[in-house]
Amino acid sequence: MSKDEIIFDTIEDAIEAIKNGKMVIVVDNEDRENEGDFIMAAEDVTPEQMGFIIRYSGGVVCCPTTEERLKELGLPIMVEKGSDNMGTAFTITTDFAHGGVTTGISGKDRSVTINAIANPKYTSCDFNKPGHVFPLLARKGGVLKRIGHTEASVGVLIQYF
Repeated sequence: MSKDEIIFDTIEDAIEAIKNGKMVIVVDNEDRENEGDFIMAAEDVTPEQMGFIIRYSGGVVCCPTTEERLKELGLPIMVEKGSDNMGTAFTITTDFAHGGVTTGISGKDRSVTINAIANPKYTSCDFNKPGHVFPLLARKGGVLKRIGHTEASVGVLIQYF
């Protein structure tokens, strides 16, 4: 194998890694965005892992989420007809309102927020809006409806649960 050769793991390997609390990178086609996103189960994200994600991803932290969960959290789509060519469905940003979250910007604060988004015991009143985490709406039908990191992430994570 040359140093320039890229090897991709199987979806099954990615699911197994996520089950073990690890993060994986989901990449798309070079004709699309030609990039990779770190993904892992939201309830498993630690402050250290969040620090890594922030440091090595550019700092914008998104949390792909189902439509049902976004409704429970009272997080509407940010704009109905955005100008994003990829059709990413950004919702209103949020921070968890408890758990020692202060400004919302630190790795610790963002990991606590993402853990809480995944926890069904929390509802809209447990979150401040706007915040520092960008929940994203995953389209029903997954990658068969939209070939995006959001749908791929939720599709893989559904296999985890």
